[in-house]
Amino acid sequence: MRTFEDDPSLEDLLSPEQRERLERLLSDLCTEPVRLTEQKSEGSVPVEFNLETIGWLSGGSRDERRAAANLIGFIMMFVAKYRLAANLHHDTTEASYAELQRQNEALKASEARYRELSEQLQDKVDEQVRVIQKNQQELFESARLRSVGQLAAGVAHEINNPIGFISSNLRVARDYLEDLREMVPASPNNQELLDDFRDLLTESMDGTSRVAGIVSDLKTFSSIDQADYSLCRINELLKSAVHLVQTEYNHSLQISERLAQLPAVTGHPSRLSQTFFNVLDNAAQALRDTDQEPAQGRILVQSRLEGDTIQVVIQDNGCGISEADRGRVFDAFFTTRPVGSGTGLGLTVARDTLRAHKGNVQIDSRPGTGTRVTLTIPMQGAQES
Repeated sequence: MRTFEDDPSLEDLLSPEQRERLERLLSDLCTEPVRLTEQKSEGSVPVEFNLETIGWLSGGSRDERRAAANLIGFIMMFVAKYRLAANLHHDTTEASYAELQRQNEALKASEARYRELSEQLQDKVDEQVRVIQKNQQELFESARLRSVGQLAAGVAHEINNPIGFISSNLRVARDYLEDLREMVPASPNNQELLDDFRDLLTESMDGTSRVAGIVSDLKTFSSIDQADYSLCRINELLKSAVHLVQTEYNHSLQISERLAQLPAVTGHPSRLSQTFFNVLDNAAQALRDTDQEPAQGRILVQSRLEGDTIQVVIQDNGCGISEADRGRVFDAFFTTRPVGSGTGLGLTVARDTLRAHKGNVQIDSRPGTGTRVTLTIPMQGAQES
């Protein structure tokens, strides 16, 4: 749409229909039909707008033509003003619409940024929740280990002294038995009775030695006599864990030990003992779940030096781990055992313990063949034993 600053033509100001209607109305006012054209003809008078000739009016008398031309110019002025107002309104509306579009785009961009920030915040919240859950789990395990340590301390204190008395008295009784053998009249019944008495004393002394050994293993397992981090002798921790698992399964497991000479390493003996026990317990459970004869089930425990690290390998020929479960064995509370038979934290604790010692856990398993767990412990601060 043109404005006052432009030089509009007659066609810009009036459409063909409007021009035809204007000619008809002016013809009714004049004595002869009137024609409004853009070309000059004989006897026509100019029609001016903004001091510019925009058309020529013919028809009617001379005075009627001049009056009609002035009337058309007057009408064109109001048409132009209307067009100008319409243009201003249109331009304002377009500008407002463009501004609204700009604000809408800005709002969309702001919403996208807030949505992205919200997602980032949610990710951070989820990460913090996982950290809190992990810390809670570690606190739970730490509290459980401390409870075991306190229990072992109580057992050691309450049992060690009586076991010492019993063991000492049994040795004295065995010595007395030899004196009795000389004092009692020789007869087949008396000799048989004395031999049975000697066997009973020997079995009792063996029993007290086993009880003392179990108490010693509990002390090593829970590390009640050591600080949180101290020098650990991996082979001793492994042997204690093996003895405890054997006791747990009534000494029915066939466990072979191939332990190389290892240096002592700085670590947390209680958590390492818990790790070895957990892996051995899983191996024992795998043997129990297999279809083979119990006598065919075997567990191999190895320790060796590999460069600047210690490797502990615990291998069994049990049922193995299915491919579907292999990716979840380290998930907290995941277990394939029946409800109430396992917490699903054994390998999770083992992995976290090895990570705390800058080491790692690797599991290789085939269903129906067995599982090999390799525990790697760096020799930080190692000392030759």
